[in-house]
Amino acid sequence: MKIVVIKCGGSVLDDLTDDFFTSLRELMENGFSPVIVHGGGPAINTMLDLFGITAQFKDGLRVTCEKTMGIVEMVLSGQTNRQLCGMLIKNGFNALGINGSDGGCLQGEYLDKTGLGYVGAISVVNTDLIMMAIEKGYIPVITPIAVAEDGLKLNINGDYAAASVAKALKAERCAFVTNVEGILIDGEIVSDVTEREVESYISDGRIYGGMVPKVNSALSAMASGVEKVMIISGKKQFFKNNCWHGTSIAAKVRVLK
Repeated sequence: MKIVVIKCGGSVLDDLTDDFFTSLRELMENGFSPVIVHGGGPAINTMLDLFGITAQFKDGLRVTCEKTMGIVEMVLSGQTNRQLCGMLIKNGFNALGINGSDGGCLQGEYLDKTGLGYVGAISVVNTDLIMMAIEKGYIPVITPIAVAEDGLKLNINGDYAAASVAKALKAERCAFVTNVEGILIDGEIVSDVTEREVESYISDGRIYGGMVPKVNSALSAMASGVEKVMIISGKKQFFKNNCWHGTSIAAKVRVLK
C-alpha cells in the first residue's frame, strides 16, 4: 500500500479548487492512499481575538495556555476539520475526521511546559487506528492535537504532526499544500531541488516571503526521517497522468545515475 500524507495549512483550505480534488481522485485510482493532516492558524487567531486573548508565538510555535488550548481544539476539531471533511465528501470522497487525541491517535510529550504551555511533540502515532480507516475506504483527516501521559491535550505544530504521521506510516511521500505550484526560482518552477540548494536559495534571497516557512517545514519533515517531501499546489493539479507536479526536495547531495 502506497500512503501519501498531505498537509493542508489553515490558510489554504479556502483556496482548494476542483483541480486539487481531481488530483486526489487520480492518486487513489493509481493505488495511493491519502492521509490528510490539517492546521487552522488563521481561524484560531480569529477566535482568540473574539475571546480577547492575544496570540503569542515563541520560536514559531504558538504559546498555549489552558484557555488557548481549549480554543485550539474547538477550532481544529469543530471547525476546520468539519470544513475539510465536508469539502471531501462534497467531492465524492469518504472522509473520516479524527481528532488527534481520540483513541490515542497522536500521543505526545510536553516541549517546554513553562515557556510554551500545552505544546508538544509527537512521541507515538497509533498507526493501527489510521490504517483501519484506510482499509475501510476512508481518507483520515487528522487534527494536530495529541494526548499527553497525564491525559491533557497538547497543541502540535501541524507541519511537525504531518511529518511524524508520514514517518510512522512509512509514507511514500509527505506533501505540503500551498497556494503556488512549487518553488519558484528566477521566475521558473523547479521540479527537483536538494536540501543544500534550498538552503542556498533562502540565503541568497531567491526563496523569500511566505515560501520560506513552507520550505523550512518540508526540510523539518526530512530531518525527522521522511525520505520524499514535496511542495504542491492546492489550486492546480498536483498529480496527473500518474505523474507528480510540484517541487520535490531531495537529500543534501544529489545522487548521479
